[in-house]
Amino acid sequence: MSDTNTVTAPAPAPADAVTGMVDHVLALAAGWTRWDGRPAHVDGRVYTPHKAVRRVADHLVDHLAELEARLAGEEPQPDHWHASLITTDADRAPFTAEDLDEARSRLTRLARIWANRLDALTDEQLDHSPGEGWSFRELAAHLGESVYYADAVGDLS
Repeated sequence: MSDTNTVTAPAPAPADAVTGMVDHVLALAAGWTRWDGRPAHVDGRVYTPHKAVRRVADHLVDHLAELEARLAGEEPQPDHWHASLITTDADRAPFTAEDLDEARSRLTRLARIWANRLDALTDEQLDHSPGEGWSFRELAAHLGESVYYADAVGDLS
């Protein structure tokens, strides 16, 4: 039996899913300059501010390369990221105000590239995307899940 008073919010526009994710990540990152150097342990993995930024950026780059290859009629190159399985020495470095500035520039630019590309696609292209894999609309929603990395570090403000 369904509740006729239940209203389901529409999914965000694909570009908004990506830019909203980056806004969320950067809002949390604003407090990461207070990080005490102790990594967060979540789901059997280790997370730090630098690792969260790295993973979000890598995820955006990886799927952007996939989208562009598929639009060009090419096979996407397989990725060789170690993803969140590894935590590098660089991931363990203090997260400074300069690191925050760099993250803002990097992630904001990547989000704009995504938004511009997604906004240029028709609904047909978003929903019936060329090549194998998720539709581009689904891909944008998947990228929205990248908040996971930032949420693993949390709000340190």
